[in-house]
Amino acid sequence: MCVYILFSYLSKEHVTYAIGACVLLWIFVWLYQDSLKIDRICEKYVFVTGCDSGFGHLLCRKLDKHGFRVLAGCLTETGADDLKRVTGPYLKTCILDVTSTASIQKALEWTQEEVGDKGLWGIVNNAGRSLPMGPSEWMRIEDFQSTLRTNLIGVIETTMNFLPIVKKARGRIVNIASVLGRVGVNGGGYCISKSGVESFSDCLRRDIQCFGIKVCIIEPGFFKTQMTSLQPLEKELHRLWQQLTPEVKDSYGEKYLEKYIKIQRVIMNAICDSDLSRVTNCMEHALTAAHPRTRYSPGWDAKLLWIPLSYMPSCVVDVGLRLVMPRPAKSI
Repeated sequence: MCVYILFSYLSKEHVTYAIGACVLLWIFVWLYQDSLKIDRICEKYVFVTGCDSGFGHLLCRKLDKHGFRVLAGCLTETGADDLKRVTGPYLKTCILDVTSTASIQKALEWTQEEVGDKGLWGIVNNAGRSLPMGPSEWMRIEDFQSTLRTNLIGVIETTMNFLPIVKKARGRIVNIASVLGRVGVNGGGYCISKSGVESFSDCLRRDIQCFGIKVCIIEPGFFKTQMTSLQPLEKELHRLWQQLTPEVKDSYGEKYLEKYIKIQRVIMNAICDSDLSRVTNCMEHALTAAHPRTRYSPGWDAKLLWIPLSYMPSCVVDVGLRLVMPRPAKSI
């Protein structure tokens, strides 16, 4: 009410200046808070899943250089050995399959022994898979289940098991989602699982924020990793095509698969970013900032394409995809 009375005595020009000053002050305060860092990093433990390659591998190397006590969950012994060769003596690894309850429990027990009474400052749920991915009608139920088991159930089960020791440290939970969790454009379990990660993270953050725990979501755009490698993507599309019934194949036409692969190549080559540090910098900020952001969207395509599309009417995305993707032989 007081603000309204104050503005009523000001001219339009003065009101414009006042609003501009408030906006600039807000930006300054936000940038200042965003730059503040936590202290005593060398005493803090961080557990990262999916560290064999890609984002997880690079993140562990960065955190190790900054002095964190990094606990890396790798799917294979080879991945663990490769990581240990390029990091310092304080980084330790364990074998972790996030689709296995027994493996998660074993990793938790190992982590509890490592962190002791200090608790776990951060857990980064990075492990994931993209395949199978293709037109929804080409999928079988087990194709959906395999992706959901890793990308969604694995994240939930790992988080809930590790939550008590994160709670002890009043630490951070960093979940890796995707811009495709905002805009569903591909069939299969990937978009569904990442949308689930978004929702799970939001619910968890609101449920436990009173305990001083921060839950952050990373929504990367398209980056050049094993998950976006064209060879396995195309191999999987051929497998999905071969399992279709003759009726479904006939409805799409023999040329559809070839056209689909060509368009996929053009899109992936055009928008995939090779600089993985854009993503790991966001992960690092979520772990080291005194006031971490709720969401990070690394990648030029995330900021300029996918995020704006997520706020547009669904018909805009529908029409756009219809114009880009090939038309089935018996489409109407």
